[in-house]
Amino acid sequence: MSESSVRLNVFKTYKLYVGGKFPRSESGRVYEVSDSKSKWLANAPLSSRKDARDAVVAARKAFGGWAGATAYNRGQILYRIAEMLEGRREQFVREVGEAEGLSKSKAAAVVDAAIDRWVWYAGWTDKIGQLVGGANPVAGPFFNLSTPEPTGVVTVVAPQDSSFLGLVSVIAPVIATGNTAVVIASEESPLPALSLGEVLATSDLPGGVVNILSGKAGEMGPHLASHQDVNAIDLAGADAALAKELEIAAADNLKRVLRPQPVDDWSADPGTSRMTAFLETKTVWHPTGSLGAGGSSY
Repeated sequence: MSESSVRLNVFKTYKLYVGGKFPRSESGRVYEVSDSKSKWLANAPLSSRKDARDAVVAARKAFGGWAGATAYNRGQILYRIAEMLEGRREQFVREVGEAEGLSKSKAAAVVDAAIDRWVWYAGWTDKIGQLVGGANPVAGPFFNLSTPEPTGVVTVVAPQDSSFLGLVSVIAPVIATGNTAVVIASEESPLPALSLGEVLATSDLPGGVVNILSGKAGEMGPHLASHQDVNAIDLAGADAALAKELEIAAADNLKRVLRPQPVDDWSADPGTSRMTAFLETKTVWHPTGSLGAGGSSY
């Protein structure tokens, strides 16, 4: 090999994804991430409580615009995420394979399932309202309509054992219904999550709708669970002890809490329960006017 053909390895620098930007941890800390065979892969940011607070601020700032967007527009953006992932499929196959110790074919199946999951939730954005809302029968000249609305800022403790498909399966339903998310990625395998931030940044998703933190859930979780501007928390990736601690902390401002639910196969049909978990129901009464023999005056 000639001297001119020798190149230095260009290692990837992984950063947080907060407010549509890619900051390093405010603390300056990092931690080593290794594959299933203990081979070093990268240094990931070790997020601090300040990083978590910044993520909540970004999520709250983005909430009004995202919740106010049409369901059709949210569906378009989720579909665009799937498109961008498809274009970077080989990168994610490699990262998921390294993170979870999977063969290339099995990692490819996981990535394909994650892409399909974005498409699946994209299709639900303008349909979930018909499923959980509607007109209520009342005895009187009134319309009585119940409609779903997003809860607000949701903290998501991502699954520890499914660094990508499980991650997508807990993020997508939160934002499909108009919520914004602060995500604590898998501590041992955060790299696919941090790379997902790069995809989200180029997929028309407004900055702050999804914020991805890497590090220790035991360090950031209690602060986010007690944060007065967080409206709900999904404990998908918390162990029993941490889940109990976070649930107690979340009671301070009556957060919605989705308790850990064992999932044997993240590729199975997810149903609609994760979407409805973070929806509120608004019921509106409206007079119809006088009703004569011919029915409504409208």
